[in-house]
Amino acid sequence: MKKVLTILILTIAFTSCDSTEKESADLLIFNAEVYTVDSTFSKAEAFVVRDGKFLEIGTAEDLRDKYEAAEIYNAEGKAVFPGFIDAHAHFYRLGLQQNRVDLTGTESFEEVVTRIVEFQQKNGVDFITGWGWDQNDWENKEYPTKDTLDRLFSDTPIAITRIDGHALLANQAALDAAGITIETSFEGGDIEQKNGGLTGIIVDNPMDLVTGAQPEPTIEEQTNALMAAQEICFEYGLTTVVDAGIDKSTIELMDNLHEEGDFKIRIYAMISNTEENLDFFLKKGTYKTDRLNVRSVKFYGDGALGSRGAALKEEYTDRPTHHGALLSPIVNFEETARRIANSEFQLNTHAIGDSANYLVLKTYDELLSKGEDRRWRVEHSQVIDEEDFKYFSKNIIPSVQPTHATSDMYWAEERLGKERLEGAYAYKKLLDQAGIIALGTDFPVEEVSPFLTFYAAVSRRDTKNYPEEGFMANEALSREETLRGMTIWAAFSNFEEDEKGSIEKGKLADFIILDQDIMKVEAEKIPGIKVLGTYVNGEKVN
Repeated sequence: MKKVLTILILTIAFTSCDSTEKESADLLIFNAEVYTVDSTFSKAEAFVVRDGKFLEIGTAEDLRDKYEAAEIYNAEGKAVFPGFIDAHAHFYRLGLQQNRVDLTGTESFEEVVTRIVEFQQKNGVDFITGWGWDQNDWENKEYPTKDTLDRLFSDTPIAITRIDGHALLANQAALDAAGITIETSFEGGDIEQKNGGLTGIIVDNPMDLVTGAQPEPTIEEQTNALMAAQEICFEYGLTTVVDAGIDKSTIELMDNLHEEGDFKIRIYAMISNTEENLDFFLKKGTYKTDRLNVRSVKFYGDGALGSRGAALKEEYTDRPTHHGALLSPIVNFEETARRIANSEFQLNTHAIGDSANYLVLKTYDELLSKGEDRRWRVEHSQVIDEEDFKYFSKNIIPSVQPTHATSDMYWAEERLGKERLEGAYAYKKLLDQAGIIALGTDFPVEEVSPFLTFYAAVSRRDTKNYPEEGFMANEALSREETLRGMTIWAAFSNFEEDEKGSIEKGKLADFIILDQDIMKVEAEKIPGIKVLGTYVNGEKVN
């Protein structure tokens, strides 16, 4: 009896000791194909999360022996990746767009008008706004005019924005509300006239007159927009989004919503380049929480290629004597760049045409001291003169959106000509020069899905699998390069590589589980991949 009692005591003691030796954790993911995206691009089968961070990565056997997890998830062999980071998008605008006429995918102006009529019959708003038309997709590729909208909506202002956000069509009621006449002066853009009258087409800077005449959304509407955008992004596995150009009030609202708790997505905020914004933030300095990072300024160098607003060194091939335009005088850009250089902030400049890119790259190169870690970005880096690629580096980072190449490929050569096209959408050449490339979508200009980004980058085809051989296929990125561009390199471009972008000990536990392995599945299946789970801080948010 004494011997049995001794064995029992020792067994209890051993069991108790074994139990207390295990560390507590919040979540254990096992039986997974984990792509860590660390420096060696290693893979693992399991990891543990505690207090919103990755605690340890390893094998299921080792981690089960070491940790007592409150939640255990069997991934059943599915692929797990760091949460995707969209390096250039318009998050707040996406949310607002949910209450506008959706004009994406329209195949004619007649279809645009039909959607507007149906929208107004349902909603009855005082000022109709819409987004997403693209005349390049229509049989008649000329800009539409306001005549039909004037007949149908003589008393209701209408302003519908082109897919690239750099042109809009306004009816006469909207032009009147904005105070626009044939005498209106402007710099940077166009107020189109024909036969001595306004056509309703407005390009780039003068668009502000029309948007300024629109009713401001209420705080409730702004909040709903942000929450709607978050829901869409989480569905696609985006855990961090760079919002490229937002104002102080929107940033403050985001911060407040983060504090309240329901707004969980991480935002890297590019401050819109206005005097009010710059005066406030440059005086205040950079601002960071675990979900909001305010440390960059967005400057618009030129317009878009689709609306022929991109600033080119030589005339447009399909419009002789036309070169596009810079949206600000050169001296304004240089003064702003110097101001940012003397602050802690990063400068991120929209540059599409080769002339705009040259101005931006040359200015960056002159202002940034060699060896200084400033990571200024060129947003889009779309058309580059061969001699200007040399400026890119890890301190002058190309930030590109691969679906722009597959959207524009149908007409890009018409705009640029064959020779100039060689330096356009040149993502592999940019990566080879810079050693890094940040990838995004530019949604809602393009679709939100990062899987379309991935597919366009690696296949250089659109979802119709055109062209079969790939558009400028030599500029395709490998799957590893693409994944890095959507995770760790995007994080680096935001100064956040030490806290996110890979599944490593001590980093924020942002990760996604996919129904198919994006690194192995046939390329044609990539656009259809689904997210089974999106996690932020180890919490399932979708």
